[in-house]
Amino acid sequence: MPNSDLLPSLLLKLNENQLALEAAIMELSNWVEQRGATEVAENVRGALEAIDRNEEFIKITLAVMMTPE
Repeated sequence: MPNSDLLPSLLLKLNENQLALEAAIMELSNWVEQRGATEVAENVRGALEAIDRNEEFIKITLAVMMTPE
């Protein structure tokens, strides 16, 4: 298997890791908010919005890359 064939799989795994980290960080921000640090939790959620904004593009691009030619 050429290295170029590995790239879509690698990117898929990196995206899965990114989404898992997003979920874990969201859990932590909820925990922080429950303890009264609302501003910190809002800042964290604001930073996580970049993942949400880019998620659809990443999924579409990965699908295209993984489609056989």
